[in-house]
Amino acid sequence: MCLAVPGRVESIFNDHGTRMGRVNFGGVIKEVCLAYLPDLEVGDYTIVHVGFAISKLDEDSALKTLQTFEELGLLEDELQEMRDLGGES
Repeated sequence: MCLAVPGRVESIFNDHGTRMGRVNFGGVIKEVCLAYLPDLEVGDYTIVHVGFAISKLDEDSALKTLQTFEELGLLEDELQEMRDLGGES
């Protein structure tokens, strides 16, 4: 499955001219392209799909979404898939 998952921006950096960030998804940290959301800051929550931050959202919405994913049994599968694809934990 390939959900768009909320995560918290931990750091922001440039990689060969592309705005990137390290985003924390429940303990799995991935490098994500932030180019589409130039206003994102460290501490903000974003929805990420296939490695791209596609929307900014508030913390309450992000946490509710993660809780819903967990209740539906989707979160652990998605986090495991991220780990398998090289996410740091």
